[in-house]
Amino acid sequence: MPSRVDACGLPFKEMRILTLLLFAQAVFAAPVFHYQIAGDRPGSWPRILSAAGLVRGTGGITVVSGAAAATDTPAWLKRTEDGAVFILEGDSPLSTALGIAVDPDRKPVLVRSVTDTHNPKLSIVWERAATIPRFRPPQAATVFTRERWDSAPLAAGFRRGNGAALWLAVSPGDRGHERFPYIMQSLSALGAKPGLESREILAFFNASYRSRVDLDYFAARWRASGIAALHVAAWHFFDSDPQKDEYLRKLIEACHRQAILVYAWIEFPHLSERFWHEHPEWREKTAIGQDAHLDWRRLMNLRDPDCARAVAAGTHALFNRFDWDGINLAELYFESLEGADNRARFTPMNTRVRDEFRAAAGFDPVEIFGGSRRGDAAASRQFLDWRAALAQRLQEDWIAEMERVRASHPHLGLVLTHADDRYDTRMRDLIGADASRLLPLLDKHDFPFLIEDPATTWHLGPERYPEIARRYEPLTPRTGKLAIDINIVERYQDVYPTKQQTSTELFQLVNLASRAFARVAVYFENSILNPDVPLLAASAAVPDRVERTGRKTIVESTRPLGVPSSVAVNVNGRAWPFWDGKMAWLPAGSHVVEPAPAAPPIRLLDFNGRLRTIDLHSSGFEFSYSSDARAWALLDEVPASVEVDDRAMPAVRQLALPRGQHLVRVVAGGLARKAD
Repeated sequence: MPSRVDACGLPFKEMRILTLLLFAQAVFAAPVFHYQIAGDRPGSWPRILSAAGLVRGTGGITVVSGAAAATDTPAWLKRTEDGAVFILEGDSPLSTALGIAVDPDRKPVLVRSVTDTHNPKLSIVWERAATIPRFRPPQAATVFTRERWDSAPLAAGFRRGNGAALWLAVSPGDRGHERFPYIMQSLSALGAKPGLESREILAFFNASYRSRVDLDYFAARWRASGIAALHVAAWHFFDSDPQKDEYLRKLIEACHRQAILVYAWIEFPHLSERFWHEHPEWREKTAIGQDAHLDWRRLMNLRDPDCARAVAAGTHALFNRFDWDGINLAELYFESLEGADNRARFTPMNTRVRDEFRAAAGFDPVEIFGGSRRGDAAASRQFLDWRAALAQRLQEDWIAEMERVRASHPHLGLVLTHADDRYDTRMRDLIGADASRLLPLLDKHDFPFLIEDPATTWHLGPERYPEIARRYEPLTPRTGKLAIDINIVERYQDVYPTKQQTSTELFQLVNLASRAFARVAVYFENSILNPDVPLLAASAAVPDRVERTGRKTIVESTRPLGVPSSVAVNVNGRAWPFWDGKMAWLPAGSHVVEPAPAAPPIRLLDFNGRLRTIDLHSSGFEFSYSSDARAWALLDEVPASVEVDDRAMPAVRQLALPRGQHLVRVVAGGLARKAD
């Protein structure tokens, strides 16, 4: 392992490779909106390309498959010269004409393990080995993927005239990610970068992994990758500490400068290491009577009134000390994923809970694990049902406490993160999670319900997300409040080609989840591998239609998204003020985007609320929005005035706007563009 790494954590050798690829992308990249299939074998290409926000249509990227690769080769070559980008598989007359030849002097290679230039150290293993002819790409080609042991080329790309070609020695597989994880990165390096982007991703954040980094650099990086809100592990800051407190204040300020919300991610009944050590009398117990220090979490007994009062006081202090934007009350139920089968991890078994259950049922629940009721299915069922009801009561109690926090901090949003128990129905008995008990609370409280898919399902592929959404629809009419949490981590199951989701598999997860749910969260920001960061925002874009007509781009989408433009634009025939110099950001709906003769007098550079309408007027613009938490808006200059619902607010470039639905009016000041 090299001893020197860059600020992103990449070794310098890999950083040089990535820099060269990004340089090529910067030189040749043009936004791509479409893909098309030429030939009779589309394979998994629609799944791969649509996961990057591309829609089927003419132009863009063309997959030349089957018979199409064997006919009219001169015409295909001419199209490449004129700017077309092709994808080819295996041996064909077209690949031969492009200079990719089978080496007749060398034996085919058995491929099981491969390396890719985008992440050379990553272990990429094919579930099914394949014997593949040994090819010789042209000298000018960049070989992206090789067989690990003898370096046989498996994926290569090259420029030809104004166009480019990406060649694979064999198909990418039925699911699209079994063999070549970094297809979209290779296409981007060749100039075919997805054009549309979303900036609505939520991300979990643990300061332990970013303790000595440039926070302004990372905040800009997070926003560029589509992150709208960072859910920060609040247990590190539950107890006041001057050094930690200063770090968190700087993190929050850096995020606000990039229009990123910062939520306090709370993992009750875990509080902090100090709280655990100072209050042994309040520690949760397992079914064998041990203190419940399970994995990284140190669990406290929230049923103890004294403990609950201390936790509530500490929580209010936490929100008084920092400028949070919201609260994420996460995973407030019990251990463990093995349920009652592992009594050493099974909770809650503190004295108070046992006494409460004994009073209700007439026996001590510990008897289920080694006493007179061991093996008694009816007694076990009685306790598991009571335990799920207890989890509901705890959640309701602490939601009410968070509402008391919000009464003194009305700008705060609230999110409830809850393990899925509809797709993996065992979760109710294993950890006490029961969504059907909690979703009716959406009628009384204003919060998104963030569904976390448990570790037991991480290997089942992206198609599970539409199915999870379908199973939750009958439980609440407020499906717009349902969100999904994608765990981007190394999985314990046997999975291929990588233990952790990356590139095509990651993009498929994010894209299908974005189509099925109102919001998508990822766990967590630092586990997203570096090659995936530049394309994450594209994977969250889910357009319904994109059409290019001359200089016009027609976009239809049920979600907000961004359209690339290096010049000011008109939208639906009117000057558009929400343009940051690179992207024009659009609300949901149908829009016609085209170049404008001049930029508006004042512009909205970034905004993390849900934009509803925006209109230009003679001296500025006004927009309406909705937001579950305070919303941050960034302007390109200091305005003369700002009004929210006809009430004046400070006229600054970085606007903190109230939670809810509001109308904002901004008047240009004619001032030189400078920081406040």
